[in-house]
Order: sequence, then structure tokens, then C-alpha cells
Amino acid sequence: MLKVQIGQIVEFYSNSCDVLSNGKNYKCKIQGRINLVVGDFVEIEPINDSLNNQALVTKRLERSTILYRSNEKIIKPIASNISNIGILVTKSPKTNLDFIDKWIAISINSSIEPYIIFNKIDIFKESPFSSEKALYEKIGIKTFEISAKYSTNLNILKKFLSKKTTLFVGNSGSGKSTLTSSITGKKILSKALSKNQGVHTTSVSTLYNIDEMKLIDSPGVRDINLDHLESKKIIVGFSEIFKYSAKCKFPNCNHRNDQGCAVKEALQNGDIEESRYNNFIFLSQRD
Repeated sequence: MLKVQIGQIVEFYSNSCDVLSNGKNYKCKIQGRINLVVGDFVEIEPINDSLNNQALVTKRLERSTILYRSNEKIIKPIASNISNIGILVTKSPKTNLDFIDKWIAISINSSIEPYIIFNKIDIFKESPFSSEKALYEKIGIKTFEISAKYSTNLNILKKFLSKKTTLFVGNSGSGKSTLTSSITGKKILSKALSKNQGVHTTSVSTLYNIDEMKLIDSPGVRDINLDHLESKKIIVGFSEIFKYSAKCKFPNCNHRNDQGCAVKEALQNGDIEESRYNNFIFLSQRD
């Protein structure tokens, strides 16, 4: 074995991974039962007699952030050390506001900065996103209007992503694969769900290093839920509602029909948008 090196996982499989360290890509086996995902920084020990840059992962370093997917039975990490999540929004197919609000809540509760990418502006003479843009910029969410297909405004988005690690999320047909291909210069196949399979055609997540930015492409993030979040934490992802909740008369106010609810008062005064309030109520419900 050579001396220990620090690297980052750029692809992860069930019992092995690819690690980028000192400009080299290492095919790595994993020592023991270390829980790893794409984006993890790890210690590796290169194998001295290997002709194919093989190594052994011996330790995972501390994560700055971690993104989970969950259902009623399990909570599973997807990727780590993400600084930003880009939420792709389109008019065709239509992206519903509840999808956007859910991902904003997930991002904020994961200490990851969310931003919105309005895609496919090339099919309209004028921007069709003016109302959505105003809605989310009002609460401090950065927005970008692009055409991934024709690279329109892609330079502006790339400038924002410089020195960041980002992950794109979007519904089927939102152009996530096209945008990833445009930025990485690699052909990314769409990982749509097959009705016969019931699962994504591939589950391999990949981290791309492009110039001064990092991009994680993960097929497991199209539609994840909030089962891993306590109901009371979801409000943190709705910053304007969270702000007014501190002024409610009762600390256990449910923000639905309690007396002295500052959130409902702000809603009536137009300080909270109705769509945001409705999505907060829906997402925070637990049977």
C-alpha cells in the first residue's frame, strides 16, 4: 500500500466506487461497512502493485451536507457535500408549484441553498414565468431563465455555479438530462421510469468536475418525499411562514384555525402567498 490520500467519490456502486484523488481516478473497494454516497470525501490507500489505479477506501470524512430519500420504511442517503439544488421548472410539461415548494423545503432542511431554473424559454416569444419568478424572488430564492436545448443564458447559470457543488431536480420532461449534457459536454441518457420495471433504468449517481464547478447527476431524486422530516420542521422550509409563526398567540398553533394565528393574518393581508400557504399545510400534514 502507498500512503493515504484524500479523494472524492465520483461514482458509487453497490460495493465499490470510483474516487478522484490528485487528478487520478481510482477504482476502489470499500473496507468494512462504511456508508458511502456520491460526493463523500474519503481516505484511500492506493494498491502498490496495481496497474489500473486500484485502491481501498478506509475512511469517510465528515459531510458538510447530506441529501436523503425516504419512504415509510427506510431513510437512504443519496448524495453529500452539496451546496446548491437547482429546481427545473417548465411550462410544457407543466411544473406544479407544490413540486417547487417541496424541493425548497427539502433543500433548506438539508442546509442546501435552493434556486430555480426556468427552462425551455425558447418555445415562447415572451417569458411565461413572470408570476413564478416574482413569487419566489420575493422570498429570496434565486431564479434563472434558460434554454438548455439552445444554451440560452447558460453562461449566466454557469457563473453562478462556479466553485459550487450542485444537483438538478425536475419532473420528467423538464430537460434535466439536456441541461446536464450541455454543462458537462457528455451525452446523458434520460433515466425515466419504465412502466414495466417500476424503477429507474439505472441507479448509478455520478459527480462531474467541470472547470471550477461540480455537478452531481443522480437518478434517485426525481420525486422524493418528506417522510424523514418531522412535521414541525417543514415550516423551516417556508421562510415567510416561519417568520410569522413566531408571532402566533399560542406556541403550538397549527396555522389552520387557531385563534391569534399570525400566519393566517399575514395570509389575509397578502404578506403570504396563498399557494405557498396551501402547500405548507399539505406537506406538513401527517396522518
